Amino acid sequence: MMKQIDVFVDTVYEDMDGKNEEIQELKAEMKSHLIEAVYELIEEGKEEEDAIEIAIERFGGEHEMRPDLEQLFQPQNLFSKWVLYLAVACLGLGFVVFGFVWYIEEKNASENDTLAWKITSILYDKDTISEEDKKEIMRRVDDTDHVPIVKIYRVKDYEEQATNFDHLFDYAKRANPYYEYERTVSAPTWMFAEFRNYGSGNAKWYVKLVVRDVNKSMWIALFVGIALYMVLFAIWATINAYHHKRLNVGWILAFTFFNIVGYFAYYLLGRRKILIGAEAT
Repeated sequence: MMKQIDVFVDTVYEDMDGKNEEIQELKAEMKSHLIEAVYELIEEGKEEEDAIEIAIERFGGEHEMRPDLEQLFQPQNLFSKWVLYLAVACLGLGFVVFGFVWYIEEKNASENDTLAWKITSILYDKDTISEEDKKEIMRRVDDTDHVPIVKIYRVKDYEEQATNFDHLFDYAKRANPYYEYERTVSAPTWMFAEFRNYGSGNAKWYVKLVVRDVNKSMWIALFVGIALYMVLFAIWATINAYHHKRLNVGWILAFTFFNIVGYFAYYLLGRRKILIGAEAT
């Protein structure tokens, strides 16, 4: 019995253009269904030879099965591959954008520290800001591409209100700066750019920088990349399950909510069927 079923299944899948692992899985499933059908027919009183022929005919026969399988392994298979490639590309692009923006933000944060330190160093032991100092401060700010505003406060102007330096940070928001320099920097809306304050100083001077922040864009890029990947991967897995004639609501939910973990479970169960089919032959 097994030999006849093996010959039929091998003939149906002969020269099929598909992954060997995928074909072996489908062959194992077909054998399993045929064997089950044969045993049911034998229990109904059919002879083994007749049961095999009837089971094969009910399954569609070689001439009906091959066109369907050839169709399965051509355009649909190609489409599912491109869906998977697109899913991986979206995930990879999301991580690349995240890493790139993270690098830029880390670089800008380091420049903020350096700029504030250099400005306070220029004014370290001075009571006033000279024209030369202003030119140097302007040059330092212009060397950056993300700092549009710098405000400098003289601590002694607020000594009566702030008994220690820590309090000056609270007053700086509503205090008038001793010196202010402002310029225009780009803030693309497509990068979700925002402006935030950065402050540093010493016992004589407090420097407040207004800096461009694009942190939000890297998290959005990562979220969109992962979301697109999960949707496309679930579509690819669903197409695969449909091609293998194993699609049901349970697998759709597993692919949707558990993604690659759900597909891994699907794959393991498929491998188990292959092993059972191999043992049966």
